[in-house]
Amino acid sequence: MLADEARTENRVATSQPWWRGAAIYQIYPRSFADSNGDGVGDLPGIAAKLDYVRDLGVDAIWLSPFFTSPMRDFGYDVADYCDVDPVFGTLEDFGDVVERAHSLGLKVIIDQVYSHTSDQHGWFKESRSSRENPKSDWYVWANAKPDGSPPSNWQSVFGGPAWTWDGRRGQYYLHNFLTEQPDLNLHNPAVQDAILDAARFWLDRGVDGFRIDAINFAMHDPELRDNPPAPNGTKRTRSFDFQQHLYNQSHPDIVGFLERLRRLTDGYGDRFTLAEVGGDHALSEMRAFTEGDARLNSAYGFDFLYAEALTPELVAHVARDWPEGAGWPSWAFENHDAPRAISRWATDENRDQIARLKMLLLATLRGSIILYQGEELGLPQVDVPFERLQDPEAIANWPNTLSRDGARTPMPWMSNAPQLGFSTCESWLPVGDAHRELAVDRQESNRGSLLQFTRDCLKLRHSHPALRHGSMKILRADEQLLVFERAKNGSHIRCTFNLSEKELSHASAGKGIALAGHLDAGTLGAYSGVVEEIS
Repeated sequence: MLADEARTENRVATSQPWWRGAAIYQIYPRSFADSNGDGVGDLPGIAAKLDYVRDLGVDAIWLSPFFTSPMRDFGYDVADYCDVDPVFGTLEDFGDVVERAHSLGLKVIIDQVYSHTSDQHGWFKESRSSRENPKSDWYVWANAKPDGSPPSNWQSVFGGPAWTWDGRRGQYYLHNFLTEQPDLNLHNPAVQDAILDAARFWLDRGVDGFRIDAINFAMHDPELRDNPPAPNGTKRTRSFDFQQHLYNQSHPDIVGFLERLRRLTDGYGDRFTLAEVGGDHALSEMRAFTEGDARLNSAYGFDFLYAEALTPELVAHVARDWPEGAGWPSWAFENHDAPRAISRWATDENRDQIARLKMLLLATLRGSIILYQGEELGLPQVDVPFERLQDPEAIANWPNTLSRDGARTPMPWMSNAPQLGFSTCESWLPVGDAHRELAVDRQESNRGSLLQFTRDCLKLRHSHPALRHGSMKILRADEQLLVFERAKNGSHIRCTFNLSEKELSHASAGKGIALAGHLDAGTLGAYSGVVEEIS
């Protein structure tokens, strides 16, 4: 890593909101740190490891769900929006996490799941009890067709019809995900009020923002029109892939609810709202959800998360989709729903090179950036055998799965400890054999490790307003080379990345301030990148 010896570790003073250009560290609580030896990570374990997170140089943590849940989808099936599942601890333990994070200068973002609940939620139990109860229309219920078949042809993301028959009501209910995850009827103002009350509950407990899960699934077409078939040539591994998803999701009234949410969060000061948006129309929805100052602060999609290769064209396409004035993007290369990027983009031979290259690239992108736990260690995907799978999607769609379990395995803290220091007993998912040599303790003691390089990259981002808040202009994006410029207040930084296996000539544009890979005598090495200050 090249760096100015005078570089300060103090973050650049700015009038911008804290989240604009921030680096956010995603923690998957089940797999981060187990404090009580039951094989499952928990909130006290997170609190105990926050010094490590602070030392990375991130601005905030994002916690995946820790709410009361039967764990059919590991917390994304919420049974109580306003309590902590005992496997993770208590509300007091959550308060300790917030207090500890704030004392370390870290903001706390938590997941919110507004499109569906668990079928064990009290709201659904009441809703399904009869067609006349006060919450009868809090979920999406519909009569069968005359032949008894489902009300529409909609398919679940996890496979099979998105409708399940319920004998108590003599109707079908909608579930865009698991059968055990009935869809809320967010068209109903009373449901919106209840959801906003849940958000207020956590804001009152000091959270600094929300990452909103699957928000484009939050409202459906009330006419229940059939989805048309997907075009020929569409990759199909699930029944969901056979359709264009025009009517089961993405209703235009979602933005009205988001405006209500934004008014609520603005009442608590400088809070951050981030939408997760996937699907065929993600870009237009991301823009719609973040347009102006009355909707969400930011959104991220799956452009990088499911990409099979990291290419100049991909980065250029993403950057051009979010020009100045089109809202504020957020980007992630890895998360709990996608295979590890290092396993998608690298081979065993170039893994370390690409791990450094992608970390420097992420640190120089315009927008807010998200690191997933273990990404700073270069963790590869774990091949979880079928008999150890936990993810219902993986089990249902084996062997053509999204491979989520392989990215959710326990964090390796100590190379020679049982369960790599994550727990004192067998963990809920197997630890990765290849993770032993990448464990935190080994990388902490190695100045040349990816962990140390990640810290340097985040220091670089914080030290230069052009990287954190500046504009981004693509200068070149061909099959091998990506060149872009970041600029703010007369400061210009050029970022050059060789995303190929061949060396390329490089004419220096200014003072080198960061390097991933090799740069020598006007030659930029394979899978190498250089950041230069040109004014």
